[in-house]
Parts: sequence; C-alpha cells; structure tokens
Amino acid sequence: MDITIHSSMLPQDDPDAAVAFYRDVLGWEVRNDVGYEGMRWITVGPADQPDTAVVLYPPAATPGITDDERGLIEAMMAKGTFASLNMATSDVDATFARLQAKDGVEIVQEPTDQPYGLRDCAFRDPAGNLLRIQQRS
Repeated sequence: MDITIHSSMLPQDDPDAAVAFYRDVLGWEVRNDVGYEGMRWITVGPADQPDTAVVLYPPAATPGITDDERGLIEAMMAKGTFASLNMATSDVDATFARLQAKDGVEIVQEPTDQPYGLRDCAFRDPAGNLLRIQQRS
C-alpha cells in the first residue's frame, strides 16, 4: 500500500499567536490560512518538507462536540494535556538553545537522555500543546 501521513492536527485557540509561534519561533512556513464563520484553520510546516504539514484547528469546530466536551477540551488545553507532537532534529542541544533564546517559548524539559534511549527536550506552543524534539539517530 502507498499510504503516507498527509497532515497532523493540533488545536489552537488563538490563531494569531499560533501563526507567530510556528512561523517566527519554529521557522515554519504558513501554507494555508482559511477562515470560516469566525474561525481559522492554519496549515504550517517546515519549508524543506513540503509533504509534512500540521493543521492548527479550532477545536470548537469539531462536528458533534457537546458543550461539556468543549469545556473539557478547553480545560485540558489550558493544562497542556490535550495534544502533543513529536519532532526530530540532528542536534537537539543546539535546537533547544535557539528555542530557549526566543521570546514566548514555554520550556517544559531541557535536553535530557531518556532511559528508553532517546535524547529530547520539550516545550509548549501558545495553545498548551506539548511539543517534543528528539535527537535523530
């Protein structure tokens, strides 16, 4: 079978903050920014990886979501426990140093050798999503 990952979805509750973070902090390009009924879906990704994309979406737009579920999602986003994304780099320490030097980056974990064999670091985006950067082998 010829199946690839087209995009991953991460919730966002402030489109302008999401664009500023992914474009200005991570250095990704904004590929699409679609508004509909007062909400925005923003597609971002690394410039040198045109087939890799993350769609930053308004979780309130999820079809069939109840008010109780919406409240739970908002609470989990505020705590940073709703969504996450794992990325990789050739030099996690250098990448961490560049991110740490930028304004608005909430550091969760400095580069650490994990007992399961990876070296990684972690931070949050403006919506509270946990982003991990792992050392590429």
